[in-house]
Amino acid sequence: MSASGGTKAIVAALGANLAIAVAKFVAFLFSGSSSMLAESVHSLADSGNQGLLLLGGKKAQREATPQHPFGYGRERYVYAFLVSIVLFSVGGMFAVYEGYEKIKHPHQIDAWYWPVGVLVFAIVAEGFSFRTAIKESNETRGSLSWSQFIRRAKAPELPVVLLEDFGALIGLVLALGGVGLALLTDDGVWDGVGTLCIGVLLILIALILAVETKSLLLGEAAGTEEVEKIRTAIVDGDTVTSVIHMRTLHLGPEELLIAAKIAVQHDDTAAEVAHAINAAEARVREAVPIARVIYLEPDIYSAAEAAAGPDPAATPGGTGH
Repeated sequence: MSASGGTKAIVAALGANLAIAVAKFVAFLFSGSSSMLAESVHSLADSGNQGLLLLGGKKAQREATPQHPFGYGRERYVYAFLVSIVLFSVGGMFAVYEGYEKIKHPHQIDAWYWPVGVLVFAIVAEGFSFRTAIKESNETRGSLSWSQFIRRAKAPELPVVLLEDFGALIGLVLALGGVGLALLTDDGVWDGVGTLCIGVLLILIALILAVETKSLLLGEAAGTEEVEKIRTAIVDGDTVTSVIHMRTLHLGPEELLIAAKIAVQHDDTAAEVAHAINAAEARVREAVPIARVIYLEPDIYSAAEAAAGPDPAATPGGTGH
């Protein structure tokens, strides 16, 4: 996985979640707190999610094959989508069920110092993981706001880890609140309420992740800035006079497919056009290094056809005329 995939953030989150999951489960065994049980399952699910992200990054590195000529870059999107499903089912739905059962059949929390101590430890560990994810994200986020970064990022790993860690921190605060109120009021219902809130939070985060990763799976175009760089790089003002129309598609977070119809001079020779296309491809790859697959089709410029865009009825590779 490339550096932009946030491997460091994933490993930090994995280590933190495994330690926290064990600590929470031990606290549940000693205290009987349903919030602790829900949080231990949440941390265990998060650990599995980080494992899925690492696995997806590994599988995405496979070489292209005749059956998959554009490679396996989208494996990262597939595994990120699986993470949203796991978070929804194993994390969110389990917590909702456990919270409902605890509200319906409340019981007192024993050995209160176990859940409180573990929650404080977990907040510190999750805070470290969240800090690492923020630091990694800032290296690629640029001037984007956090919401824009999560919506526009083509590499799914960092948004997933950011949302998971953010959800985990909020969930820990909810769990601490539920346990604290249960101890203060001597009413175990509050422990169930905290657990129920954790479940709702996890489901909301899972839905956000599902929507964003589904968009990546369907195929997203390059960003506005990248598209402008590509257009500028293609045109040399001599042989290639303009871009008639263009389509871009992410084959993976660091792999971009570009297909464009370009306008050339009507009296250029085939050799001149071929040389201009090769030069244009080189300029595009220099301007946008992730442009891996480039198809440029030469044509004589027509204002009417440029305005109409590509002909849906045209055969692949045809002129569209």
